Amino acid sequence: MKELVLGTAGHIDHGKTSLIKALTGIETDRLKEEKARGITIELGFAHLDLPSGQHLGIVDVPGHEKFVKNMVAGAAGIDLVAMVIAADEGVMPQTREHLDICRLLGVQHGVVVLNKADMVDEEWLELVTEDVTEFVQGSFLENAPMVPVSSLTGQGLDELKVELDKLAAKIAQRPAWGLFRLPVDRVFTMKGFGSVITGTCTGGSIEVGQEVFLFPQGPGAKVRGLQVHGVEVKEAFRGQRTAMNLQGLDKSEIQRGQVVSTPGALRPSLWVDLELSVLPGAPRPIKQRAPIRLHTGSTESLGRVLLLDRDQLEPGQTALCQARLDQPVSVMAGDRFVLRSYSPVTTVAGGLILHPHSRRYKRNRPEIMADLTTLRSGSPAERIALHARLAGLKGIVPGDLPRLVPLPNKEQNKLITELMNTRELVRLDKESGRMLYGQVLEDLLQQALALVGEFHRTQPLKTGMPREELRQRLGADFETKLFNQVVKRLADGGELVADKDIVHLKSHKVRLAEDEAELKARIEKAYADGGFTPPNLKDVIKDANPKQAKEVLGVLVDEGVLIKVKGELYYSTEVLNQIKDRTVSYLKEHQSIDAPKFKELFGLSRKYMIPILEHFDSIKLTMRVGDDRVLRGQG
Repeated sequence: MKELVLGTAGHIDHGKTSLIKALTGIETDRLKEEKARGITIELGFAHLDLPSGQHLGIVDVPGHEKFVKNMVAGAAGIDLVAMVIAADEGVMPQTREHLDICRLLGVQHGVVVLNKADMVDEEWLELVTEDVTEFVQGSFLENAPMVPVSSLTGQGLDELKVELDKLAAKIAQRPAWGLFRLPVDRVFTMKGFGSVITGTCTGGSIEVGQEVFLFPQGPGAKVRGLQVHGVEVKEAFRGQRTAMNLQGLDKSEIQRGQVVSTPGALRPSLWVDLELSVLPGAPRPIKQRAPIRLHTGSTESLGRVLLLDRDQLEPGQTALCQARLDQPVSVMAGDRFVLRSYSPVTTVAGGLILHPHSRRYKRNRPEIMADLTTLRSGSPAERIALHARLAGLKGIVPGDLPRLVPLPNKEQNKLITELMNTRELVRLDKESGRMLYGQVLEDLLQQALALVGEFHRTQPLKTGMPREELRQRLGADFETKLFNQVVKRLADGGELVADKDIVHLKSHKVRLAEDEAELKARIEKAYADGGFTPPNLKDVIKDANPKQAKEVLGVLVDEGVLIKVKGELYYSTEVLNQIKDRTVSYLKEHQSIDAPKFKELFGLSRKYMIPILEHFDSIKLTMRVGDDRVLRGQG
């Protein structure tokens, strides 16, 4: 059986609540103030079994203009509407506003109920019918059934149920895929249970025992119990009116407007991209930076409209634009919203969320408008690729896509595979599935090569560029994992050589001038001849240009001819390897060596002995245990 929700709409005192009671036997006005004043203030809820056995959840909304924001909260997630119009009064201001709201929220099915038919004669009823027929022309109610009823006498109620049954049969079941979301429209406490929230499940499903988070600011909680239409269930699905008991939360921690979802599923934001349509009957244009009230789900957020290609949006016009909100919202691409003016408060516009967590754009930029057009009407593959490009070096993971480009998992995975095959997307991390836009990665690779090339031009005697320096120059916030991928891809492609802590272009060779080559040979010979007691560096290079000598010395270290042991103490690599091999042989036979024994073995003074021992410790050949050294791993 399909899960469908019926919402009421219409002007105050046109009998919406009494109609629901007559249909279901349920009194939806529960507050003392509502009963005392005889008007609906808060949302009310009921349920109805139709003749076919189809079950309807019902949301009864307020009709008074002061409570339209409550009406919008209740209208979110409904599948069909009962537009209730009193036969003795006809179309009134809130009738018009409620119809506008339903259209803006994308409601496509409904029935017109001419209530209080017992209070007028046939001739008057005929005139009202003509007037209402004209009123709904051009709307989704244009060809809707129109049923005269009386909540008082029961006239027409059976016919209304039949018409609702026919409508319900035409409405397709909402797909079950997608993120679980439940916009909170009511919060209360039940003795013995604690805090309970209600709302219409607008996506996915939730089970008892699951962890959830109340977006945008929290807290998190565990689902202790679920009810659908007053019946306990283990799991609630998209389209169901659901009551949820949250374990360990106080009522004060929850409020209408929050969205219950799984942890990490949504991303709160102050910036959203919109397709905004102004109602033809709006009293005035929407101007740049106009203050607004944005209603989506059960949330009302204050903010401002930022028009990107014009200074004002006239009644009847549609534009791609942004909203900057005062409080963060947690929405998804494709969500519908209603825009009400700040003061006087009236419904003026509505539309679609295009990007749920955007950023500030500069005005009058054709490339920005092209991106927004893709978000509005591009194919799912085009929108996935665009979001990857907009994400830059941060990239996207498959878990981001349900809120950016909502699709069934199977279709999403298929599109990702196709985009990777064409190199529009490149997967960098198998564990998280993180992907970069192909051109973003290509630009990054070329930038890295350019930086290494610039290093070679400015320091031609250096074998390569330190890896960490390259990472820093690519960006202070550049992730190590992404950097390693960049180096690996360039190395795999044969453009870069990665050698321990340095990188260099494959084509790079250190080329010394004649005097530099002579100095290099002299330094190399001096250290080779020095054996276990190498010369003082200053003596070796005393006749050379200090800068040139330092660069040549660096070449010898980079080439592995010399090893810097400590400070200005250098050893020939061949000589130091002899000391290392004899030390290892001794330790394998005697397990440990102390400073006096080391001195005896090599005839070294403390000037050389202590730095060598500390060097062996630093390269993790040995480790110190008291006054002795042992081979690392044997201490």
